[in-house]
Amino acid sequence: MCGIIGYTGYSEARGILIKGLKALEYRGYDSAGISVYHSDFKECLVAKCKGRVEDLEGKSADIKGNTGIGHTRWATHGGVSDENSHPHKFGNVTVVHNGIIENYETIKNTLNVGDKLKSQTDSEVAAALIDRCFTGDPQQAIVDAVKKLEGTYAFAVMFDSIPNTIYAVRNVSPIVCCKNDDGAYIASEIVAIGGYRESYFVLPEFSVAKITKDGFEIKDFSGNEIEVEMLKLDWDIKNSGKCGYPFYMEKEIMEQPDVIEKTVNMRIKDGLPDFSGDKVDNGIFEKCKNISVIACGTAMHAGLIGKQLIESTCAIPVSVYMASEFIYGNPIINDDTLVICVSQSGETIDTLEALKYAKSKGADTLSIVNVRGSSIARESDNVIYTDAGPEIAVASTKAYTTQVAVFYLITARLAYLRGSLNYEGVTRFIDELKKVPDAVRNVLDRRKEIHLLSKSMLTAEHTFMIGRGMDYPALLEASLKLKEISYVHSEAFASGELKHGTIALITGGTPVVALMTQQYLVSKQMSNIREVQSRGAEVITFVRSSLKADELENCFVLPELEDDFMLIPSVVALQLLAYYVSSDKGLDVDKPRNLAKVVTVE
Repeated sequence: MCGIIGYTGYSEARGILIKGLKALEYRGYDSAGISVYHSDFKECLVAKCKGRVEDLEGKSADIKGNTGIGHTRWATHGGVSDENSHPHKFGNVTVVHNGIIENYETIKNTLNVGDKLKSQTDSEVAAALIDRCFTGDPQQAIVDAVKKLEGTYAFAVMFDSIPNTIYAVRNVSPIVCCKNDDGAYIASEIVAIGGYRESYFVLPEFSVAKITKDGFEIKDFSGNEIEVEMLKLDWDIKNSGKCGYPFYMEKEIMEQPDVIEKTVNMRIKDGLPDFSGDKVDNGIFEKCKNISVIACGTAMHAGLIGKQLIESTCAIPVSVYMASEFIYGNPIINDDTLVICVSQSGETIDTLEALKYAKSKGADTLSIVNVRGSSIARESDNVIYTDAGPEIAVASTKAYTTQVAVFYLITARLAYLRGSLNYEGVTRFIDELKKVPDAVRNVLDRRKEIHLLSKSMLTAEHTFMIGRGMDYPALLEASLKLKEISYVHSEAFASGELKHGTIALITGGTPVVALMTQQYLVSKQMSNIREVQSRGAEVITFVRSSLKADELENCFVLPELEDDFMLIPSVVALQLLAYYVSSDKGLDVDKPRNLAKVVTVE
């Protein structure tokens, strides 16, 4: 949600800002804008509009200068309009802002600026506050202003009276920074500026950065200089484009065998799972009496798989919580609990707040994230990075399957350390896990078969998905994929629950997707498939090769693995199903309506 870009240096800022905003489009937005300092006019000029970044390009064509800030906005306070778009200018101050200021109405009334504001946003109120606090020292003005704010924020600020300089400050919402010979860059995410320098740093919270063409000066709120930790980009920026695919989602689906293989193989030593490279303390696995997984959406579905794997293999009770509800449900968390937080971006605000709560209760914490230096990674005691590389499509694919791969590794490590499996048992587990990438390649090589099956779903308004055992949480993820990118109402059900009410919704021609990979449940799942067929449902079955029955006509045959390891190839096949329904309907697969890739507000 929302994106920030900033640049000051020797080149024209507008082109760099527009390029950065395009790189941030996938986060989700409804308007865009830039502000550039104009040396002749000696002020910051603003161009902004609702709509896409390409609409902004025409409106900003005449803006010239070497220093500027830009923003893509996801509407929170105030509707979608040109006026509510960022940047906001008030007096001497121009700002872009990510986050939410909870007490902006109080500040607006205290400042008595209601009749001077041009928008309905909390962000313009923050600009007015910084302008009111400014008496000549920009850093002190920013410190004095943000101390009055309640909520989360990342601000990039320019002053008309201080040419070719940007200031930045943050609380929770991220800002990353880098520099090369052409100047200095800031952004809300490294994907926007990673092409300029491999090394970068995350601006520490509650510090103010002064950014000039020569670099960065970072001070805490007391004026003391701060040394920052440099990070290195862990993926090739050249591969962050579509690489010939029509959509990022298809590219990212196709990357899954390689990223799963990388995620797993780098953590195997002598046939055993090994997290020493991640610096994960074995003690958190040895001493925990229960595990709580906290996540949102797709990441939560990965957690549900982790729950089944850990409970069935290690006999440790696992609870899975929606991060947005976690704090409000009075969860039972203590120093016997291992809390595992899962987030692709590492910036999901609900998950971050839940993590902080769990730590306050004495729990050990482990996070599974994809972005180095992210807020959740820094807050957590232990971190395992999924190494999936940048995921641009809003609908998660490779981030999800690598999260699940990490849960397989955690399960094996827990089982070995606690004696649930002996050496031979763990090595057999790992050997089967290492077969997963090739099974996924098999699915991808036959994707045209799935494309043909998807044709029957193009006109569907409602779809149901049914499965048992490990297949059920896999279908929760598959159903979410179909909903979010094709706008088909889809619900996943445990097959045994059909007769408890759901089967009333099955009528002639209703599409039903059935997943059947669990050997010990095959007879029951076949019975449920017959139940919906007898009521006129049009069933598409994704079935493990050894379980295929002659009566299954419209089906995709999945490669053969043991029960517990069928999940990933199954989900990849179902990702493709959703992808083809969406693309064949002519929808924007990568940017589904109303959705954002990174959810940074509660």
